[in-house]
Amino acid sequence: MSTKKVTFTAVAVGIGLVAVSACGGSDSGSTKDGSKSVTLISHDSFNVSKDVLKDFEKRSGYKVNVLKDGDAGAAVNKAVLSKDNPQGDVFFGVDNTLLSRALDHGLFQSYEAKGSDRIKPEFRVDGGKHRVTPVDSGDICVNYDKKYFADKKLAPPKSFDDLLKPRYKNLLVTENAATSSPGLGFLLGTAAKYGDKGWESYWKKLDANGVKVVDGWEQAYNEEFSGSAGGKKAKGDRPLVVSYASSPPVEVLYGKPQPKKAPTGVATGTCFRQVEYAGLLSNARNPEGGKALLDFLASAKFQEDMPLNMFVNPVREGVELPELFTKHGVRVDAPQTMDPKKIADNREPWIKSWTSLVRK
Repeated sequence: MSTKKVTFTAVAVGIGLVAVSACGGSDSGSTKDGSKSVTLISHDSFNVSKDVLKDFEKRSGYKVNVLKDGDAGAAVNKAVLSKDNPQGDVFFGVDNTLLSRALDHGLFQSYEAKGSDRIKPEFRVDGGKHRVTPVDSGDICVNYDKKYFADKKLAPPKSFDDLLKPRYKNLLVTENAATSSPGLGFLLGTAAKYGDKGWESYWKKLDANGVKVVDGWEQAYNEEFSGSAGGKKAKGDRPLVVSYASSPPVEVLYGKPQPKKAPTGVATGTCFRQVEYAGLLSNARNPEGGKALLDFLASAKFQEDMPLNMFVNPVREGVELPELFTKHGVRVDAPQTMDPKKIADNREPWIKSWTSLVRK
């Protein structure tokens, strides 16, 4: 997740991740030694356990190259611009806030991944055309620094309405909705909550209450947020940040020493449900390898591996979540949601209006 690009993934995974591999992607069909290869283009937050990836490579015969191409919005835009001559075979990381942009530009070709019948029905989209395969879900929510609020003897906010209260003035940092997936998700959450007309009034009030806007997730979470333990720079002074419901387990897993309780919490009344997809690129050089890779992303083995690598929820039925993920993560029972068609119809004008409303 970078400061000038869009994240999408769905999670606060800027802490402690290790790149799988990287490749320029001009030769998707074979490696230098002549063996078969397949290239996955993704946002910066893709991660998978080495042994799980090696098992797929052994069984399939394909060497997987992972090209991390910035945060989600930037990666989608690049993929659309290069669709006639793509850098890879499969794209992972387009989410429900940006899906229509990819589909309208013909980014993907149809392929029904093996195991798609095990994906929960609520995550299936595209009217049976199978241009994308659902991979994971997560919730974009305001996170809070527990220590700050305990020290101030102040109850943390719980809802969108709470964020407008004077007691939380100048405490929240969010990402730019024009350049950031969580920033856009937070905007869509307010639109779902307050309606087509009410969301603009909400943002005027939020702006007046001192919300700070930065380019991307990493800058917001690792530089501006006072509760982050993973940033390279000094902690910021904002105890509220737009991040993910699964961010607290990240703080626990990568904490040194590992805390018994997560140092951050989640305002569950501020959440918007995000779903990420993968698809076979329309002009993939190695479509057969791409199909095998999509089968892998929908498989139980990959789905079971995701929660503690990308800190997202699997979409496949019957996948058990790790104890650390469930113990320290937050279950959001009633997130804000929005029909993909409504997002498609309103995303650009809403972003334009939002940009004129909020000081950055």
